[in-house]
Amino acid sequence: MKNWLVASADRKAAEMLSAQCGLPPFIVYILMIRGFNTKESIMEFLSDDTGFENPFDAVDMDKAVERINRALDNYEKICVYGDYDADGVSSTALLCTYLETVGADVFYYIPSRENEGYGMNDDAVRKIHEKGADLIITVDNGIAAHKQVDLANELGMDVVITDHHKPVSEEMPNAVAVVDLHRTDCPSKFKELSGVGVVLKLIFAMEQGQMDKEEILDNYCDIAAIGTIGDIVPLRGENRTIVKHGLNLIRNSQRYGINALIEASSLSGKKITAGSLAFSVVPRINAGGRLGESFETVNLLMTDDMQEAEEIAKELSQDNNKRQSIEKEIIDEILKEQEKRPGIFAMPVIVVESDNWHQGVIGIAAARIKELFGKPVIVITFEGDTGKGSGRSVAGFSLCDAVFACSEYLTHCGGHPMAVGLGIKREQVENFREAINQYALSLDEMPMDTLNIDCKLNPAGINVNFIRQLQVLEPYGAGNPTPVFGLYSMRIVDVKSLSENKHLRITAEKNGTRVNIMKFFTAKEDFPFKRGDVADFAVKLDISEFSGGSVSIIAVDVRPENLDYSELIKSYRIYENFVASQKADDNTFSYLMPTREEFAKVYRYIREAGGVFGGKEILYCGLGKCITFGKLCLILDVMKELNLISIERSDKSERIYLNSIQGKVNLSDSLSIKRLSEVRSDGWT
Repeated sequence: MKNWLVASADRKAAEMLSAQCGLPPFIVYILMIRGFNTKESIMEFLSDDTGFENPFDAVDMDKAVERINRALDNYEKICVYGDYDADGVSSTALLCTYLETVGADVFYYIPSRENEGYGMNDDAVRKIHEKGADLIITVDNGIAAHKQVDLANELGMDVVITDHHKPVSEEMPNAVAVVDLHRTDCPSKFKELSGVGVVLKLIFAMEQGQMDKEEILDNYCDIAAIGTIGDIVPLRGENRTIVKHGLNLIRNSQRYGINALIEASSLSGKKITAGSLAFSVVPRINAGGRLGESFETVNLLMTDDMQEAEEIAKELSQDNNKRQSIEKEIIDEILKEQEKRPGIFAMPVIVVESDNWHQGVIGIAAARIKELFGKPVIVITFEGDTGKGSGRSVAGFSLCDAVFACSEYLTHCGGHPMAVGLGIKREQVENFREAINQYALSLDEMPMDTLNIDCKLNPAGINVNFIRQLQVLEPYGAGNPTPVFGLYSMRIVDVKSLSENKHLRITAEKNGTRVNIMKFFTAKEDFPFKRGDVADFAVKLDISEFSGGSVSIIAVDVRPENLDYSELIKSYRIYENFVASQKADDNTFSYLMPTREEFAKVYRYIREAGGVFGGKEILYCGLGKCITFGKLCLILDVMKELNLISIERSDKSERIYLNSIQGKVNLSDSLSIKRLSEVRSDGWT
C-alpha cells in the first residue's frame, strides 16, 4: 500500500527559468521539483564538465599518497581490504588495477559475508600478515576498525583507510591516514561519494601532475560507475559525472569482465543505462557475496582472459537465480507468518524472525516486505541463539535512529536512515520489537511508504519527442529518480498477457486517446483490473528499442480511480492499532464495529463477484466505499476467523473467496468481535 504524492512547483517560475536556460518548461519544472531553482544550479547539474574538487582537500589524503608511494618505491607488499557488495568489489578491483599498472606488489582480501561479516576482523588481519603484507589499504570500510588497526600496527603493518561511511565518533582509528569525507574536520564540499568514488579520488591524488583527470576517467570510470550505481548514492555532483562518463565507457567497454556481465545480463545490443545496470548487472555482482565469496567477482572485473570472464559471469548469473529463489521462499514464509501472528504485522515497525533464512538474502527480503506493507521492516535470522538482522525503511523514518535508540537489546548495529544491519540474542527479540515500536509510536506521525509523482500527464501529450527531451535528465538514480507521471481516469480497453504470461500489455484510453501500457512481471490472474474498469496509472516513459523507436509506457503502480489514500491510510491505522494492541476504547469501538447489515453486504459482494482478486482495496472500491477501509479489514478478519472466507496472499497479489460451509455461524463467536466489544458493557448486538 503506497500513498501517491504529486509534486508541485511554481509553473510561472519554471517558464521564466526555461527561457534563461534554453530548456523546455516541463524539464525545468521537473528540475525545480528536485531542488534546482536557479539557472546556475540547473546548468551545473546538466553540465558535462568533469568538475571534481581538489583531492587533497580531503583530510589525510596527502598522508595516504605519501605512504602508498613509499610502499611503491620500496617494493613493499600491499593488501587492498575490500567488501563483498558491488561498491566494495568495484573499489577493490579499481584500486588493485591501478596499483598493478604502477608496478605494485598487491593482493586483495574480501571478507566472507556469512563467516566474517562486514569490515575488518582480527582473523583476517592475521591472515594478511601471514601473507607478508607491509601495508593494508581499506576500501569501502575501515572507519570503525579501531581494534583491527591497532592489531595491524602491533603486527608491523601500516594501514591507510579509505571509506565513505559516517564515523561513529570523533576519534579516528590509529592509521597512517584516514580518508573519509564524512570526517567532521574534512573541508571537502561534496561528501556523498561511494567507496569506489573515494578510491577514484585517491587515484586523482596519486596521479597529480602525471595523468589528467580526463585520462583517469577514461581508464577507470567504467568500474567506478558500477560501484557508484550499486551503492545507491545520490547521482548529483561528482557522482553524476562518474556515472555519466562511466556509462559511455561501458557501452564500448574494453574490459572482458564488464562485457561478460553485460552479455550474461541480456543487455547486449540494448541501451545501457544506470537503471539497467542497477536492475541486471549489480544484482549479479552482489549475488557472489550474498551466497558465497566475492573473490571471483573481483577477478571478473580485473581479468584479461575472455574465457575466464565468461565463466565467472555465468556462475554469477547462476548465483543470482539461486538468490531469487531463496528470496521468494523467505517472502512466502514471512507472508505465512502473518497468518499466524497478525499482530506483529500491524505494528508500526514489522520485526519478524526465523531460524531458516539465508542471512545473505534477508536484506532484499526486508525491502520487498517493506514494499508490500508500506512500513519499516526488520528481518532477523538465527543460528543457534545468535541472530543477524537487516532492515529497510520508508522515507521520513530514520531506521538507524530507531535502532540506535534500542541498542541496549542488540549486540551491534549500524546503517543509515533507510537501511540497517544488526546483531541480537534470541531472548531479546520480544524486548527489541516492543522497544522499536514504542519509539515509532512516540513520533508525531509515522510516515507511510509513498510513490512520488512528478506531475499529472495527459496521454495525448505523450510522444517520442517529449520522451527524447526528458533524456537530458539522465542518468537516473538516487537523488535523480526516473520521472514518474500520473495518468488518471484511464478506461481499460484490453489486458493481454505476453511472454508466457510473465508480463502484461494494457490498452487504456482517455478522451479518445488510446495508449499501450506495459506491466512487467505481472501475470494476468494477478492483475486486479479488467476491461471497462477505470484506473489511475503511475508510469515511466521510454523509447522502445523493439518497435522502431516508438513510445514505451511502463506501469510502476496501478490503483482504482480517484482513491483517496490519505483517508484510507488513516482508517487502516485505526484498524492496525487495534490488531496490534488487541485493545479498544469507545472511539475505536464506534469506528470499527460493523453492523450485521455491513457483514451481509460484504458477504454478498464476494459471493456475487465469485471472489475478489486484487485484495482489500479492490473490494473497498467495489462496495462503493460505503464502509470505511478499517472496518472492512475487521469484517474480513472476522469472516476468516469463522471460516467464511479464505485469503491467499503472495508477493504479487491478494485473493479473497468464500468457503463452502454447512449451517449458520454466529458472528459474536469471533475473537476479534469479543475483544472489540470488551470496551462496552452492552457488548455487540
